[in-house]
Amino acid sequence: MKTIFKSLLAITAFSVMLSSCKDEGSSNKGALSSSAAEKVYVAPGEHDEFYAFISGGFSGQLAVYGLPSGRLFKVIPVFSVDAEKAYGFNEETKPMLNTSHGFIPWDDSHHPDISQTAGELDGRWIYINGNNTPRIAKIDLTTFETTEIIEIPNSAGNHSSSYVTENTEYVVAGTRFGVPVPQRDMSIDEYKGNFKGALTFLKVDPEDGTMDISFQILMPGFNYDKAHPGRGDSHGWFFFTTYNTEEANSLLEVNASQNDKDFIAAVNWKVIEEYVKNGGGTKMPTNYAHNIYDEHTHSATSTMKKEVLTINPAEVPGAIYFLPTPKSPHGCDVSPTGEYIVGSGKLSADVTVHSYTKMIKAIEDKNFDGDAYGIPILNYEAILAGSVKSGGLGPLHTEFDGKGNAYTTFFISSEVVKWKLGTWEVIDRKPTYYSVGHLMIPGGNSRKPQGKYLLAMNKITKDRYLPTGPEVTQSAQLYDITGEKMKLLLDFPTVGEPHYAAGISADIIKKNSKKFYRLDENKHPYAVKSEADAKVTRNGNEVHIYMTMIRSHFAPDNIEGIQVGDEVFFHVTNLEQDYDVPHGISMIGAQTSELLIMPGQTETFKWYPKNIGVWPFYCTDFCSALHQEMQGYIRVSPKGSKVPLTYTLDGDAVDAE
Repeated sequence: MKTIFKSLLAITAFSVMLSSCKDEGSSNKGALSSSAAEKVYVAPGEHDEFYAFISGGFSGQLAVYGLPSGRLFKVIPVFSVDAEKAYGFNEETKPMLNTSHGFIPWDDSHHPDISQTAGELDGRWIYINGNNTPRIAKIDLTTFETTEIIEIPNSAGNHSSSYVTENTEYVVAGTRFGVPVPQRDMSIDEYKGNFKGALTFLKVDPEDGTMDISFQILMPGFNYDKAHPGRGDSHGWFFFTTYNTEEANSLLEVNASQNDKDFIAAVNWKVIEEYVKNGGGTKMPTNYAHNIYDEHTHSATSTMKKEVLTINPAEVPGAIYFLPTPKSPHGCDVSPTGEYIVGSGKLSADVTVHSYTKMIKAIEDKNFDGDAYGIPILNYEAILAGSVKSGGLGPLHTEFDGKGNAYTTFFISSEVVKWKLGTWEVIDRKPTYYSVGHLMIPGGNSRKPQGKYLLAMNKITKDRYLPTGPEVTQSAQLYDITGEKMKLLLDFPTVGEPHYAAGISADIIKKNSKKFYRLDENKHPYAVKSEADAKVTRNGNEVHIYMTMIRSHFAPDNIEGIQVGDEVFFHVTNLEQDYDVPHGISMIGAQTSELLIMPGQTETFKWYPKNIGVWPFYCTDFCSALHQEMQGYIRVSPKGSKVPLTYTLDGDAVDAE
């Protein structure tokens, strides 16, 4: 144990020294070549080549950037409330953040993955995990809006997520933390042998991308860290790295670092799929939320589901095998052909590469080195394709350029290393600034990578940007990988803490981008499709305002007869039928955010007037030359007042219903 402590201290000291050396010995002015600016320059009015969807980490969101420019286009609200777009504040989207624990307006978003067809990115949807309160979200890439969130039961630390199979048959969600399944009151000291790690397979509807939990494999209580699907010949398999095969429950930096090798779990989901079709598995009572946003009603619903189909892997022969992998592997990455499975041991000096072909032969030959909880452990030498020697310190993640090369990040030595598949030869290495985690090559997690750029996502920036107090921004760095040697082109700040990113050619997505929502397809129950239909109604202390907005006024724009203690619903429809003409609305004293309503959409917020007076509301999104004139008033009278409920349309007073 003391030896491990000393090793960890030495690694940490080396990392600090290395970063310090870089700080002192490098000039920001000399970090980029003079031609780099030309390569990332996107002229005014021109479009970037690629979208980069970068996870927001602890922001709980997903950020959209353009490459090569590094320009931020949009932050998509996913797991966290967002005041800019009223996500989680308006009545329509509040159900999206419902869970079995209640309304949870935050999460830790890590790993986006774009839907695929035949192993190639199709740009229809992007999925991303919520790590803290286990969830998987789906974002529709025609609208860039979150349209589904499903909670993952029997899970904790939903980290090895979300990754799709090469025809988007499944999205997977693997648990980082072992927990009692089902949850119960038991001593933490009883962890070993009793806690479970759930691997959840969510079936995807091929038409609309909607998810549903198909089955859940209850694995031994190891920590399931990262995952990637098989492809090509290995299609039908999914691979998960594990650490803490020791099943320690305290001081894991020491106690979970004892074994020379941990495992990559190879899961044959086709075998399990067949097992389920034949009636296998056990239905377990549970409780989890499934939240879906309907594009036509512009509203979300939340349904609580009560059971999940669980699989005991020991009862499904041929379904799961363990691949020994040094040491505390983190990244689990599969080459475009599906032949090579790369396991990056955080505490290993080498990058380990397994062969799928050799794995199948070892299975056929029953070349096992025992088992773990009834799951066969394959012989390490029998499945090893090779290893990358002297790659660096702290290997984490690997992506591929489709030209026979792999690129691995090294966290401690702060670099990206390029190496050759098959020969394991190191070809090039380039520093990052600093402490790089994930990397992304557009299409790098598919059968057809677009090997032009590599994006490295860094945890520390130190001297790279203007200081902003005790914390400075995280960053991404863009490299040109078209030649034998990598070239640093750009670095730019990122939203939140970037983990993984998904990149795709812009041409695949932008042609399908929705311009506006058609009013004639608006099925929101409170939609108002013309100013003539705008109105105000009262039922007891509940007041409903059916409002429209169009450049540059509200209808109605003046309302009287509201009383202190009323519950006032603003149902607001944007009548515009033109691209990029949203309108906003904000009400003084509202304990929500503004609404930002897209053309043709309807949204709702609640207001509880607490003070008498005349209170204004206004448009928050600059919409026209007369934007400032887009406003109105609400008169609030004392509770029990005889002031009649009236409103104005086109300057004329109208009695409310």
